[in-house]
Amino acid sequence: MTTTQGTEHLHERPNWNCRVCGRPWPCPTAQTRLLYEYRAFPSLLRIYLSAQMYEALQDMVIEGEKPLNLYDRFLAWVRFDPPRH
Repeated sequence: MTTTQGTEHLHERPNWNCRVCGRPWPCPTAQTRLLYEYRAFPSLLRIYLSAQMYEALQDMVIEGEKPLNLYDRFLAWVRFDPPRH
């Protein structure tokens, strides 16, 4: 799989906005990509996003921003459906 850095919806530090669309990261496009990429391992997606949330929190505190609703931004949209037996 080959992707171009310019088209990937990645975060930019220290503001944690998307490099492509400028929306708060993870933007809707990044959310869709992450859900697809981690579709078989939703718990790993939550771990990854939790780590990203804490890095964003550190950056935002240093920059003097008020980091509001980071849980909603980074984790609330991730659906976790436990396996059915």
